[in-house]
Amino acid sequence: MFDKAQVTQRIDDLLRKGNNVLATHTPRPPNDFRNFPTLDTAIFMEWRTQTLSLLVNFLGKDHIYVNNFQEEIFKRGFISSVQAGQGILRAVKEDILGGYIQNFESLISANIFSDFLEMAGYLLDEDYKDAAAVIIGGTLEEHLRKLCLKNSITIEITTDNKSKPKKADLMNADLVKTNVYQKSDQKNVIAWLDLRNKAAHGQYDSYTKEEVKIFLSGVRDFIIRNPS
Repeated sequence: MFDKAQVTQRIDDLLRKGNNVLATHTPRPPNDFRNFPTLDTAIFMEWRTQTLSLLVNFLGKDHIYVNNFQEEIFKRGFISSVQAGQGILRAVKEDILGGYIQNFESLISANIFSDFLEMAGYLLDEDYKDAAAVIIGGTLEEHLRKLCLKNSITIEITTDNKSKPKKADLMNADLVKTNVYQKSDQKNVIAWLDLRNKAAHGQYDSYTKEEVKIFLSGVRDFIIRNPS
């Protein structure tokens, strides 16, 4: 997991790299008014791709900064393209440091979880219900762990001076005890974990594809209502 310091450092790196791209500018010959890029295409595309990757990974593909960066001006190697891109990077950094991008780490986590659940949905569509159930269950367990961390609930238990990770059912119980979510959610999580365990232990005939679809929909809703 990246933290704010790492992200802002990456932004600084890309700002400097943008200056290196600008340094590749080749002036047009006198009286040549053709509208062709004046920056090194390969270096420009490397910078643009890395910048877009940063913005999508940490803000989500639908964020306004991402949408702005994908406008036509950013697709070819002009001085104005890099300068405008650097402006977006500086704005993102300012918003992060100023606290205007709220729940930054939760937003990153949401993107990761969304990717895994999309993968599970694809597998379901291709009739791989068992693999989908395992992925959904793993995503759910990781979300429970992050909810515990967010709410200062220990994620380990100690016996005989040895620590080991809490099982998902125990994290589920602890989260309800501390009123992170309600007992109705707890009951759902118990049922979902049971289905996940059946898939993980090869009991493939004990549940149906339709049940896995309901599992997927339920976990999506649960994560949205209980962000980590």
